[in-house]
Amino acid sequence: MQLPLTTLLALLPVFVAAQGPSGSGRTTRYWDCCKPSCAWPKKGNAPSPVQTCGKNDNPLNDGGNTRSGCDSGGSAFMCSNQSPWAVSDSLAYGWAAVNIAGSNEAAWCCACYELTFTSGPVAGKKMIVQATNTGGDLGNNHFDIAMPGGGVGIFNACTQQYGAPSNGWGERYGGVSSKNACDSFPQALKAGCNWRFDWFQGADNPNVNFRQVACPAAITSKSKCIRQRDVIDQTPTGPATVPTWTP
Repeated sequence: MQLPLTTLLALLPVFVAAQGPSGSGRTTRYWDCCKPSCAWPKKGNAPSPVQTCGKNDNPLNDGGNTRSGCDSGGSAFMCSNQSPWAVSDSLAYGWAAVNIAGSNEAAWCCACYELTFTSGPVAGKKMIVQATNTGGDLGNNHFDIAMPGGGVGIFNACTQQYGAPSNGWGERYGGVSSKNACDSFPQALKAGCNWRFDWFQGADNPNVNFRQVACPAAITSKSKCIRQRDVIDQTPTGPATVPTWTP
């Protein structure tokens, strides 16, 4: 039996949604102030790389070619506006360093993923993150969520950019342990630090279920990185729609 065109169009998103990666994964947290990996040119299929900022937190218009602040003599840093924020009590937006099983940096740079937290105090909440960096300390399906005060980890450009302690704020791995510590942060990073203890409820590396989705415009307007063939979700408070790219 031949289905009418309207029925076929209605079914199309179902098939499209299945094309993006999905599964279960783990999270960690970080904020090292370094230039994200996806901020270098031609890391993915986006015409423009992730926006970076100078030491004064002003955007760089360099085409992604300035050396990272984590390197000797480098002056490109993560922009403070790439901090997470709450869209509603149950939804947040942000960025992450990722490593997806069976995929590679070219495929995940500037792609967005809907995370549904499955453990800890945020179980049931959702977060849409754009991949701006590459991680993988925990192996595949790892989302290292960028949040100020989350720990600098291996690299630390926060001392150069903001005068942070030599190991960053708090513990080098894990960061600060209370909301009170956010009070001493640079003004540009305070909201992102507070988010961790407000919306994120101080969760300690919760597990997630994830699926790739189209990037919300509210995210790409800050990162300036939009993958080709991605369908940008213009809804400021709702979850992203499924993408329509061809893998």
